[in-house]
Parts: sequence; C-alpha cells; structure tokens
Amino acid sequence: MEETLKSNAPAAKKNVAGSFEWTPNELIEKFLAVRSFTEKITEPLEIEDYVVQVTENASPAKWHLAHTTWFFETFLLERELADYDPIHPQYSYLFNSYYLQTGVPHCRARRGNISRPTVKQVYEYRQSINEYVVNLLKNASDKQYRNWGPIVEIGIHHERQHQELLLTDLKYMFSQNPLNPVYKEVERPKIKSLPEISWVPFKEGVYKVGHKGEGFGYDNEFPRHKTYIHDFELADRLVTNGEYMDFMKSGAYSETKWWLDEGYSTVRDEEWQAPLHWRKIDGEWYQFTLSGLVKIDPNDPVTHVSYFEADAYARWKGYRLPTEQEWEIAADALEIQGSFADAGYLHPIALQSEKEGLKQMFGEAWQWTQSSYSPYPGYKPLPGALGEYNGKFMCNQYVLRGGSCATSKSHFRKSYRNFFYANERWQFTGIRLAK
Repeated sequence: MEETLKSNAPAAKKNVAGSFEWTPNELIEKFLAVRSFTEKITEPLEIEDYVVQVTENASPAKWHLAHTTWFFETFLLERELADYDPIHPQYSYLFNSYYLQTGVPHCRARRGNISRPTVKQVYEYRQSINEYVVNLLKNASDKQYRNWGPIVEIGIHHERQHQELLLTDLKYMFSQNPLNPVYKEVERPKIKSLPEISWVPFKEGVYKVGHKGEGFGYDNEFPRHKTYIHDFELADRLVTNGEYMDFMKSGAYSETKWWLDEGYSTVRDEEWQAPLHWRKIDGEWYQFTLSGLVKIDPNDPVTHVSYFEADAYARWKGYRLPTEQEWEIAADALEIQGSFADAGYLHPIALQSEKEGLKQMFGEAWQWTQSSYSPYPGYKPLPGALGEYNGKFMCNQYVLRGGSCATSKSHFRKSYRNFFYANERWQFTGIRLAK
C-alpha cells in the first residue's frame, strides 16, 4: 500500500508521560500482539454470541472488535492520510463510543440491534486497518514516527481496556442465560484456610502521588503532586466471600445504619441481597463465573460489589475504605505481582502467599476507594477529541485501584485510576479495608 500524507495534518501529541521510547519495530510488534490478543479472547465464542447486548453497559463482542479498530482509523489514518478511503463511511457512526468531537455516535443501548456488518466483515475491517497501521509505521520518517507513535501507543492501551470490558461484558451476557454457558473451563488454585486480616501501618507526612513520568500514562494520572496524609493502616489482604457472607447473614442489607442514603435506596429498589452473580440454590450460595456456575469458595476475594456495598461492609466492620492516595502510597514500594488476565484464571483467586505485609494489591479485583474521581491539581486533558477520554467523566464517580483478573499486566501501572459510578458492579470490583 502507498499512502499520500496530509501536508496540513496537525502534529500528534506525545504520550502524556512524554517518554515515548519504542522503536518502530517494537511498536509494530506490540500493536500486532494486542490486536491478536483481542481476537484470542473471542476464540471460545459461537457466532450467536457476538451480537447479543443484554444491558446498556455491556456492549456486544462484535462492537468491541470494531470500536478498537475504529480508534486507529479515526485518530490516526483519517487524520494523517490525505487519500485514505474508509471501508464504509457509516462505520465512523456505528463504532464511535462517546467522542462527540469526532461525530455523533450511534445509540449506546442499541449496539445489539445491529446485525450488519457481519462478524466476518468486522474481522476483515480489523485486518485492513492492521495493514494500514503497520505500513504507516514501517514507512514513517523520524518526524512522522515521533508524531504517530504516541497515538498508536494510546490506541494499544485503549484496546487493552476494551479487552477487560470484553471479558466482563461476555460474563454479564452469559449470566443472563438460564443454561449457564461456560466461556472457558479453568482450574483455579484453592486453599484450606486463611489467616485473619492484619494491618500494615503507614506514617503521616507529605507524599508525592501520580505518574512518575516514565512510560505510558493517561492524562488523569498527571501531574505528579504533593499530598498530606495522616497516619493510617491498610488491611493486608482483600475481603473474602466468607467474610462478606457474615455481613449478609447479619441482616445488614436491611439495616439502614450501615448505608449511605443513596446506597440504601439502591439496595431497596434493586432488591439486592448479595453481590452480582451470586445465586442461592437449595440453601447454598453459588456464583456465575466465566467457567459457569460454581459453588462459592469462602476463601476467594469477594467481587462484583458496588461502592455502596463496599462502603457499607467497611462501616459494618468498624473500618472504612482507603483513599486513592493512601492506596498509591502503600503500593509504591511493592512489586507488581498478581493474577492479572495473563494468568488466565478469569476470576480472583484465594490468597496464595503467607508473607507478611500487603498482599493481593494487584491483579485480583479492582479495589474501591472512598475518593471521588476528580482532577489532580494542575490537570490538563489531552487536546482535541482524545481529551474526552477521561476528563469529561470527572463527576459522580469513585476511583478504584489495583487492576483485576481481567486486566492485562502490561496495561497496569500503580498510578492507574479506574473509575465507576457507585451503583455499578458488573466489573471485578472488590474490597480492601483501611483505618
């Protein structure tokens, strides 16, 4: 393929950290690897699984495959190639998510209504864009590569986010099927017993938090800044299913004293009595997983709880949730280890380590913090439509830290700020206590 470059194309911005260092060959390798892994996630699916959408928040698999492709087409190819001819002009409408500066997107709740393009055509779309991007990078001048490389890097991390969403959306879709479909059989490690929670103390002082400036980071992780922290202690592990069952058995779901007002209203209106995906059958609790319906292991970390439930559980225990600054300070000296998506367990697993100190900080379940999702002092969103990626959602949401069993390890950073509304629980969200 030969492309004509737009002579008046605006220069792309460096990644937020300003330390883009991959060579073209390294970037191409990472690009093709992330594109391949997305398709590996869909390998267990039947053709009927690709289009189903059971709720507005859970997009069809076919849409994820197309949207992550649209990202590269929209933010790179259409802007940089003067003679670029889209495969279909309506793809930019169908597969936009919420980037209003690139055009009006198709209705989010109706993504499952679109049978065409077919799954085959979406895979062809992916292959075509792959070829364009690889060819662009192979033939770029040094100046062009400095402009384009960071855009591709953002697209790679964007696709890694959608890989996590794809897994959780598939789980939610399968959970609505009374046949309890199995996405993939997985053996997970088990343990016979678990020590009581112990506490790891941290001293008050002025600390620096936020991205340290090396490697990739989203704009909401910047700038690094000082914050004052009082003495605090963090639980050394995550809250388990068994511990959460005690909360349920106590009748806490019907006691207003543990709940925020909006939380109790949500519990009442939604008739919540347990975490999402939990089912009581013949007097015993089961949960739906990507490996089908399984009996709940009391030693596994509890997951699929809302902020409201995490906060109520912490109050019931006499503690609280950590702030995101406390979590990041506590995580700073730790090595990033955990059961990320790369481990293939598809579910948080029981604590495997007996060492002292903090455990399960990374890669099991996203950990709710009591911090509202808001900008850091001096925050500046990326220019243009990419500025819609994080900044415009800084309202009425809470920050989660740590990654989950559906997060790629290569996507995770200690400064990573995930965020969800307080009532949402379809992601792998869990609880760590603080005091």
